[in-house]
Amino acid sequence: MPDSCVETLTLWRAFVPQWAFAPLSGEGAARFGGRWNPVGAPTIYAARELSTAWAEYNQGFVQHPALIVQLELKDAVLADLTHSAILSELGSSPDIHRCEWRMDLDSGKVPETHRLRERLIGLGFDGLIYPSFMSPGGTCVALWRWNAKGTPRLDVIDPDGRLPKTPASWV
Repeated sequence: MPDSCVETLTLWRAFVPQWAFAPLSGEGAARFGGRWNPVGAPTIYAARELSTAWAEYNQGFVQHPALIVQLELKDAVLADLTHSAILSELGSSPDIHRCEWRMDLDSGKVPETHRLRERLIGLGFDGLIYPSFMSPGGTCVALWRWNAKGTPRLDVIDPDGRLPKTPASWV
């Protein structure tokens, strides 16, 4: 089924400034779990628009300090779940985007988004594109595989080398 290879995609990621030295780790998502990943599975969440990255980071609540980076993703096979035809082909529907994944996790259930993630990984997808919940019209990417042999390349755009290389700046 994979046929939606993205040659190059510009993404935006907002995250807690304390992790400025590791913007591509995916460990925050692994630590807490997320809409498209269970606890223990590193995942990069990013947006295709800068404003969407900011809205998703803050979740509509208090405006927390954030570090925002531009990313460049190359050669990723992404399932574009913004199209109902693709959802249908996967045996899902647009209702998946309203999945109460956090409530499911809290009650010990496996969210439907996590089940679909497993199917997509089994089909060879590196991640997916999905509509933003916090920024109507915006789109996000959840990436499960990156920067290992045979996986997509994900780079931070930092031409002047301003990001710290270690956590020492936060001690």
